[in-house]
Amino acid sequence: MNRGFSHIDTWVFDLDNTLYPASCRLFDQIDVKIGAFVSQLLNVDQAEARLVQKAMFYKYGTTLRGLMIEHDVKPEEFLEFVHDIDHAPVPHDPGLDEALHALPGRKLIFTNGTVAHAEKVLARLGVTHHFGDIFDIVHSDYVPKPAIEPYRKFVAQTAISPKTSAMFEDIARNLEAPASLGMTTVLVTSPDNRDAHHLNGEGTPDYVDHVTDNLPGFLAGLVRLRSRRN
Repeated sequence: MNRGFSHIDTWVFDLDNTLYPASCRLFDQIDVKIGAFVSQLLNVDQAEARLVQKAMFYKYGTTLRGLMIEHDVKPEEFLEFVHDIDHAPVPHDPGLDEALHALPGRKLIFTNGTVAHAEKVLARLGVTHHFGDIFDIVHSDYVPKPAIEPYRKFVAQTAISPKTSAMFEDIARNLEAPASLGMTTVLVTSPDNRDAHHLNGEGTPDYVDHVTDNLPGFLAGLVRLRSRRN
């Protein structure tokens, strides 16, 4: 099914490597911090820590979830450590601001990160004022996407209607659950997004309705299309 947007009144965005371009390499900083946390926790070198880190990410959705399950790690300490980064590389994005302004309906953030991290990213982009709610990993009781439970909690907490909502994500597997709930799905791609490339592989899953490598341009195109129809 390739669902359109004429019925959409709620726009849900992942944060990292979705709202900002992966080319700014912000998440690379988080990636390095996660590796350092794993290395110190398990007393292994950086190479071994990276293998453990990525294996847990691919298996559990986040490295944190794997560390909680396999090593009883307390999430607060982990999240504070890995999000202590320099957010300056995130560029101000007037095009994204303009497109979000012109797009009618609610705009929400749904992230495996934290509210504090999301707020810093949104401030750097210059789009904070567009978003009414940020649903983060704490709200989901530390159960990350792609599990369906956090999506159900997100729907319940925000009172959205999935059938009139669109979800934007950089990792295809994170769109399977929202698609099953009735949401229109958009995959945001980038050659700089290495984890997404590893997970997404070849071809586009049938639960992905649309693909773009330019989020501001894609949203601006939706605004123009809706204006012509109206």
